[in-house]
Amino acid sequence: MTKYLRIELIIERMAHKRACRVLEAAGMTGYTVLPAMAGFGGSKRWSRDTDLSASGDMVVILSVGDEAKVRAVMAEIGDLLGAHIGIVTAAEVEVLRPGRF
Repeated sequence: MTKYLRIELIIERMAHKRACRVLEAAGMTGYTVLPAMAGFGGSKRWSRDTDLSASGDMVVILSVGDEAKVRAVMAEIGDLLGAHIGIVTAAEVEVLRPGRF
């Protein structure tokens, strides 16, 4: 197994296309965008099914890459998060097919 970093972004849905462009520009070879159903943070609970509009919807973006690419994403994504609700984490992971990353 080979070690890489997994980056996870939880961000407002309206900003996900810009976040994905940051991933692509950094050379990440793929990502997955998932709906976030509910959460808690900043002393507030939120749920996708309680808002009448989709403006407050959140998504989770997952991607795996080498450390240099993930660090490049993290350096660039800060500007986007300054204008939108969201968090970013990165953690070391092991992958079975390193040629995909």
